[in-house]
Amino acid sequence: MNYNETVSIGNTYLIPTVTELFGLEGYEIRLIPAHDGGRNVVYNCEKEGSPSKILRIAFLPDRSREDILGETEYIRYLFEHGGSVSNVISSRKGNLLEEISHNNHTFFVCLFEKAKGKMLVENNYRYREGAPITEYYYNCGKVLGKLHQISKGYVPTHQRYSFFDKYNVEYIEKWIPGSLSLLKERLVELLMTLKELDRNQDTFGMIHFDYNDGNYSIDFDNGQITVYDFDNSCYCWYMYDLADLWTHGLGWIKFEPDADKRKKFMNDYFEKVLAGYRSETKIENSMLDNLPLFIKVTLMENIIDAFEVMRNNGEEPKCDEELSYLIKCLEDDIPHKGFFHEIYSCEEPFEHEERNI
Repeated sequence: MNYNETVSIGNTYLIPTVTELFGLEGYEIRLIPAHDGGRNVVYNCEKEGSPSKILRIAFLPDRSREDILGETEYIRYLFEHGGSVSNVISSRKGNLLEEISHNNHTFFVCLFEKAKGKMLVENNYRYREGAPITEYYYNCGKVLGKLHQISKGYVPTHQRYSFFDKYNVEYIEKWIPGSLSLLKERLVELLMTLKELDRNQDTFGMIHFDYNDGNYSIDFDNGQITVYDFDNSCYCWYMYDLADLWTHGLGWIKFEPDADKRKKFMNDYFEKVLAGYRSETKIENSMLDNLPLFIKVTLMENIIDAFEVMRNNGEEPKCDEELSYLIKCLEDDIPHKGFFHEIYSCEEPFEHEERNI
């Protein structure tokens, strides 16, 4: 079952069934175009006088009922404990997840509240008028800190997978082409280093695992951030989400030619993020010292995901300029995504010459 087949079945069968299951009568249900690597079919549900909703239909076999129940229960827990997330909406049967079988295929269906506001990209990366951009940096950290603090008390009914359940030697062998032997070696070394790290209630728990401005909306009246898309949520170090936030901060200064100015900006940016984060939860300096390590982990995730998407789309593995850049950073042990290194070019940010596989 692929994306287009699911959309076709959605038009003829799934949407009418879902409408009845979730009480969406009278709503205009419009398909939201998928992004590269998207694993769901997603719809915007609008009805005059009623709150907007987001409908998600999972069609790939890479997630089980247990996985998605673990995700939705986590979201509901975060919401009920004050986390700024798009809450999951129960069906008329009282379920967070509904399964629909059609032509011997099972579709997993969830409904969510639509977050107030819009994404930064929808506002042309302009922050709200009259407020300093540092407010946004602080709020990014504060919202994340609150989610992590809530997670420290979370005891699941349905368990999501843990980092090493997915990221292990077998997973690397499965998705990384055999010709990239040095990359494989570096990734295995990275996993071995991670296994030595402490895993306790204050350092390791359920995290978003994809915390960036594509997965939250901002209310431009007051700056409030509402987080969604917990599709990748898993048990991992809290530092991973912070490293993800660090790497996504690079975009604000990526065209600056002076490496020292880029470094100063990133120090100031992350200082604001951490101030917000620490207003909600604690993190030891010894764990923050591992930021360069976890930046490497975000690169590993990006690289493996890129090859996985290619394979799932039936494409031959290839390395474009962006993927080649990430691979080069890991193979040559270049820290901080190469942002302060001679490999980096402000004319062609995060790109390196293509390589053959």
